[in-house]
Amino acid sequence: MHAFDVLGDPVRRRILELLAEGEKTSGAVCAVIREEFGISQPAVSQHLKVLRDNGFATVRAEGTRRLYAVDTGPLQDVDAWLEKFRRFWAPKLDALETEVARGRRERRRTAADETENTP
Repeated sequence: MHAFDVLGDPVRRRILELLAEGEKTSGAVCAVIREEFGISQPAVSQHLKVLRDNGFATVRAEGTRRLYAVDTGPLQDVDAWLEKFRRFWAPKLDALETEVARGRRERRRTAADETENTP
């Protein structure tokens, strides 16, 4: 399965977001996904299997528990592929950063003026 096929599913993307926060038990992942997406534990387990089989997640046993974590290898491959396209959005993000900084300066200037003019 291609990386974008794996990442194309919103459930799998959400699982990766959860795992990006740190290692999680399969039960913890299932609880969140069942609540947010309304799918069964076996369905969540299938998504975890797809992530594991395609290298996006690792699993290790700790007693009877299974702990899942993100494996960054495939994500680095996706990042490398996206590098070709960053030129399309990087200037826009730079411009946004400039506007945000300009707005902060203006707010500070306005607050300073108000403080100076307060009797």
